[in-house]
Amino acid sequence: MLDTYRHKGMRKKLVESIKQKGITNENILNAINKIPRHLFLDSSFLEYAYDDKPFPIGSGQTISQPYTVAFQSQLLDVQKGNKVLEIGSGSGYQACVLEELGAKVFSIERQKKLYLKTKTFIAELGYKARFFYGDGNKGVPAFAPYDRILITAAAPEISNELLKQLKPGGKLIVPLGKGDVQTMIRITKTADNKLIEEKFGSFRFVPMLRNKADD
Repeated sequence: MLDTYRHKGMRKKLVESIKQKGITNENILNAINKIPRHLFLDSSFLEYAYDDKPFPIGSGQTISQPYTVAFQSQLLDVQKGNKVLEIGSGSGYQACVLEELGAKVFSIERQKKLYLKTKTFIAELGYKARFFYGDGNKGVPAFAPYDRILITAAAPEISNELLKQLKPGGKLIVPLGKGDVQTMIRITKTADNKLIEEKFGSFRFVPMLRNKADD
């Protein structure tokens, strides 16, 4: 798994690019500077791995634009030692960013091929994130409650199961909406279990499918 000086130089340029777009959290910028994104992509995309763009990763899924990964991570406000549930493992890139931020990561993926590939690959990179295969709408109740929940696919609604798995004082980030464009939402659960909702602009994500796991 080669990570050359050229790759590192391209990463620095990417970090500068997302910094200029408003990402201020130094820990997130350091994580993106450290993680070799080119290793998460098909060889045909290697020349473009550090462009601030999403790319296909198979099974109808994409690796998110680095700015979007950073934006969601910044909204999530991860504290060291937080238990974070990620809905939609995808390539595993976001899970690695979360782990670099000091989180204990639990990630669920509904595409079987992607789940198997990502689980193996991320372990080879030396990360400890735990991966699960199943319907993200149901979360991973066995390890609940979570300090943070991050949904990395477009959700038409937020399942009650996920809200139940969020700890009081916890935060949930989701691109919410039924159309082609979603609104980034942060939900904070108060100590008395009330939900406070904030909106943070428009994004485009692949859809999150309900009650389906792909064999």
